[in-house]
Amino acid sequence: MAENIVVDVPAPTGGALTGLDVFVGGPIQHAILNTGFVGGLQDAITTAINTVSEQGATVFSAHTVEKFGEQTAAFTPEQVSVRDFRWMKKCDVFVPILPLLDDGTLRRTDGTHIELGWATALGRPIVVITKQPFAESASHLLKGLHRVGDVQVIDFDDFAQKPSLLIDAVLTATEQQREAIVASLVA
Repeated sequence: MAENIVVDVPAPTGGALTGLDVFVGGPIQHAILNTGFVGGLQDAITTAINTVSEQGATVFSAHTVEKFGEQTAAFTPEQVSVRDFRWMKKCDVFVPILPLLDDGTLRRTDGTHIELGWATALGRPIVVITKQPFAESASHLLKGLHRVGDVQVIDFDDFAQKPSLLIDAVLTATEQQREAIVASLVA
């Protein structure tokens, strides 16, 4: 059954992020156009997925499971909600990608904003990839999220030029957790 799919990008062995579960999110419903999925966004999400998986992380991504919108209709709202919440509870870090429209406003992504709330409430570190400074259209809650959660932001254009910024941010976000794992192995 489709809702039982948990890991969709297998992690290679070895790499700086080995042993970490990374949930990569971003718009799906509002990124499906008549001509297909928004190209620049698909490229950014694919780059994020490849960047962390090449460094050994296990990646959770609705974009890959739903084939960037081609299979979205195959899943019920209940399946998507249960699957994504399960991923959020299991992940070590959440990486939402929040792109802008041509007019400089944030692309609508209701699900990703719900996931940001879940991540904050569950105490998951968040590494947001979006244009900096935040678009004027971004809500106060998004702009102020770093005051209530462990949030880092990578500029969308900087990430496009240097995807390794994501590896550094994930390592920083999970440093305490990784140190605790090492300490438990030594003890």
